Amino acid sequence: MEEDSQENIISLVNSIFNVGEFTKTEFTLEFKITDIEFQTKFEDLARELENMSYVCKLLKKDNEIYVQIQKFTIKKARKLLNATWTPRFLFVIVISFVMIDGYYRTSGTNAIVEIGDPFQMAIVYTLALLGILGTHELGHIIAAKMHRLKTSWPYFIPGLPVIGIPTFGAFIQSKGLTINRRILFDVAIAGPIAGLVITMIVSLYGAYTAPILDQEIAEGLFADKILIEWEQGEPLLMTASLAVFGKGGPGHEVIMTPVMFAAWIGFLITFLNLLPAWQLDGGHMARTLLGQKIHRYATYGSMLVLVLLNFWLMAVLILVMSTKNPSATPLDDISPITRNRKIAYIGIIVLAFLCAPLPSGLFSGLLP
Repeated sequence: MEEDSQENIISLVNSIFNVGEFTKTEFTLEFKITDIEFQTKFEDLARELENMSYVCKLLKKDNEIYVQIQKFTIKKARKLLNATWTPRFLFVIVISFVMIDGYYRTSGTNAIVEIGDPFQMAIVYTLALLGILGTHELGHIIAAKMHRLKTSWPYFIPGLPVIGIPTFGAFIQSKGLTINRRILFDVAIAGPIAGLVITMIVSLYGAYTAPILDQEIAEGLFADKILIEWEQGEPLLMTASLAVFGKGGPGHEVIMTPVMFAAWIGFLITFLNLLPAWQLDGGHMARTLLGQKIHRYATYGSMLVLVLLNFWLMAVLILVMSTKNPSATPLDDISPITRNRKIAYIGIIVLAFLCAPLPSGLFSGLLP
């Protein structure tokens, strides 16, 4: 470290903390602090140092708290991801894919029962699906802004229209350091909750507008292979949405319209993100509460759940990615998480179960 920088940092740390001891090496400065309440002070220090291209970390040794500071090297920006046109280009591609997918699905549904003009329904489908994904990312962005954490614009991921799903979701990049577990938890939980609110609205609207067929007519269409049995699982919240309008019970078949399919994708993405695995949103939350070791076991458990639900590809993806970068590590991994966040995580586990694509009809007997 340069001498001028050292003096500035020493002065800064002493102005924020009560310093008991101070040691320095060629590359680091280490301060033993005696403050009982240090979490907020450490946040202030971390932000000040980040502006100076330094990073600090809290360490616990023999029940004593230390602040360790060192210079960090700014990673070379990846030109493709950091180009201003990249998120816009991906967004246009995804809109096109979703429109094509919506048009195709409406045309297929109209061959069974008329639900509307394919182009108009494709617009509704696009608004529904991108509204879910966009609100999810907006939740992350708002939470990040509240904690003064800079992020990128959302990057929407194109999917496989017509033969699969038109988008594989979206993600944002953090442009700052994750200071503590509280910030990591808050940013992680905000996205799925915000997206789930819109998903429920889309699900209720889809359930309200979804046409139904008498069982005898449906059986004839199944026999002629005009109608195909839905085998991808049904979230309990979707089952509940249908039950609100008296649909989904025995004696009639509910048609999976494009809007209902958008809701299903929304539930699926919410379920996947709430799994306590890797660096998914649920993985970040699990990491803050359970610690690094238990989080690793939770990742393996999540992969097993995905295999049981026949989502092999996602399980393999998590396995591969978790070996390269298992979890996010906050600079302050010492400060405890609050009781309210612990209670909130219990709710997250319940929501993950309610959004899971369970085998169709598994709980149909519990609903009218």
